[in-house]
Amino acid sequence: MGIVVVSGTGTEIGKTVVTAAVAAVATAAGRSVAVLKPAQTGVGPDERGDADEVVRLSGAAASAELGRFPEPLAPGTAARRAGLAPVGPREVAEAARKLAAVHDLVLVEGAGGLLVRFDEEGGTLADAAALLGAPVLVVAPAGLGTLNSTTLTAEALRARGIGQLGVVVGSWPAAPDLAARCNLADLPEAAGAPLLGAVPEGSGALSPTEFRAAAGGWLAPSLGGTWDAESFTRTHAEPYGG
Repeated sequence: MGIVVVSGTGTEIGKTVVTAAVAAVATAAGRSVAVLKPAQTGVGPDERGDADEVVRLSGAAASAELGRFPEPLAPGTAARRAGLAPVGPREVAEAARKLAAVHDLVLVEGAGGLLVRFDEEGGTLADAAALLGAPVLVVAPAGLGTLNSTTLTAEALRARGIGQLGVVVGSWPAAPDLAARCNLADLPEAAGAPLLGAVPEGSGALSPTEFRAAAGGWLAPSLGGTWDAESFTRTHAEPYGG
């Protein structure tokens, strides 16, 4: 897994924290990790972006942004409104390959969902993943509505011949409601891919030391962690029949 694309089923669902957890586990294992944020939106020129946050939490070796746009909108829209050049899939793929030449693992964190437009031609994160031949790790919310958005994301990946590593719940509630408990068991079927982790809500507020110490317990062995999907689901999922 030299390059992994991290996409969400939507926005504000924990992509950055999941990316940081994957980076932290890989870094702790002695791998050189770089995180690439193709388009950072909703952040001013002197503010910390998502890639910076991943490095802060995980200790990853490097970060890069290809474009930064001030309004919290889809990348293509934000670029157009700011009068700035958008970032297209080919630029993303080229930058990821350059980083992969000098790092063991490159994590490409998308903006919003898989098919959010990057440019006026309709280029998306999915197009970048296809150009790279890189697998996608899908981050999904725990609660109501996640099965539909996860299914749609998985269908879009399959239609484009893009591999899916699996699904990570980006923010598992301290007190999960009925929908979250039921979704935990149903998400792998919706995704057609394994459940590969659940990051506790609020994890991004931990100190870097605490975050790095805990990250492995949130992710499955295929992502370098020790989290066990069967055990977690048995403990937290709602039994069929209530």
